[in-house]
Amino acid sequence: MDAPSSTIGPAALRPAEAGGPEASPRRGLTAFVFAGGSSLGAVQVGMLKALLSQNIVPDFVVGASAGAINATYFAYDPGTSGVDDMDRLWCGLRRDDIFHLTPLGSLWNLLSGRGHMVAATGLSDVLAPHFATRTIDGGRIPCCIVTTDLLSGCEYRIRSGPAIPALLASAAIPGVFPPVHLHDRYLIDGGVTNHTPISAALDLGAKTIYVLPTGYSCGLTAPPRSALGSALHALNLLIAQQLVDAIRHARSVSDIRVVPPPCPQPVSSYDFSHARELIDGAEQSTRRWLDKGMRLVEGVPPQLPPHDHDHVDNHFGPFWQATTGAASF
Repeated sequence: MDAPSSTIGPAALRPAEAGGPEASPRRGLTAFVFAGGSSLGAVQVGMLKALLSQNIVPDFVVGASAGAINATYFAYDPGTSGVDDMDRLWCGLRRDDIFHLTPLGSLWNLLSGRGHMVAATGLSDVLAPHFATRTIDGGRIPCCIVTTDLLSGCEYRIRSGPAIPALLASAAIPGVFPPVHLHDRYLIDGGVTNHTPISAALDLGAKTIYVLPTGYSCGLTAPPRSALGSALHALNLLIAQQLVDAIRHARSVSDIRVVPPPCPQPVSSYDFSHARELIDGAEQSTRRWLDKGMRLVEGVPPQLPPHDHDHVDNHFGPFWQATTGAASF
C-alpha cells in the first residue's frame, strides 16, 4: 500500500462557519476515520503506529467521541513523534481523571435537575495541557469533529474554532456529561448520530477511507459492575452494529479499508488501566492485517459485528432459547 499522492492544506476543508455547507467533493483523497469507544480508544494509537510504518498517511481526519480526541491530536503531528506522544497520553490516563464519580455527587447531579452524572471538569483538565491553544483547523492536516445537536437530533460537524469545546461536545455522553453550549446549539456525543463518521469523510471528498474502530469488549466473562460501565459497554455494542451498517452502505462508492480491532477483547471500555496492552495488541494485529490481509464478510472484518466466541459453528447469531418443540410456528 502506497502513501496517497495528493495532499491539501488545512484551509482547503475550512468552511465559512463550523457546521456550514459541506466542502465541494475532491477526488483521490485519503481519510482516516476514528470511531469512539471510551478507554478502547487506546487501540487507535497502535493502529496508527502500524499504518505509519507502511507509509500509509491521510490527507485529512474525521473523528467522533474518543476518536475525535485522537483525530485532533494526530492532525497536529501526523507522524511517529505525534503518535508516540499519544501513546504517553493514553498510558498516563486513569478512569478517575475523566469519570470522577462519588455516590453523593452523582445522586445530587441527577436529583437536582442537572441531567448528568459527572462534571466535564475532569476531561477538560486532561485535554487542557494538549489542546488549550489549539484549534480544530490549526493542524498540519485538516480535521473534522462530529457532534450531535441535542435538541434537533441532527449531526453537527465542526471544522474550525477552539479545540477543547468541540472535543468536550463530541465526547459528551448523554446523561453522563453535560451538553456543551457551542455555536448557539447544545451539543452532545457525536456517536448519537454517527459514531463512526464515514459519511462525513465521503462528503469531504475521500475516495479511500481507513476506518480505525475500537471494537468492543467481546471477551468479557461477566457484565460490568457499575451502571456507567454497563452503559458504556452497551454504547459500544451499538457502535459496532452502526459501523457494520455504515461500511456496507459506503463500500459501493468508496474504497473502505477497515483496520480489524483486537479480538477477543477482555478489557472493559470503562477500564483505563490497560492502555499499554491495548496499544501493543492493536499494533501487532494491524501489522498482521497489513502483511496478510483478512477474510471479509460483505467488506466487514469478522471482529466487528456482534459475535459470540463460545459458539464455533455460529459466531454471529441469532441464538434461540433451547426448546424441544417445533423449530417453526
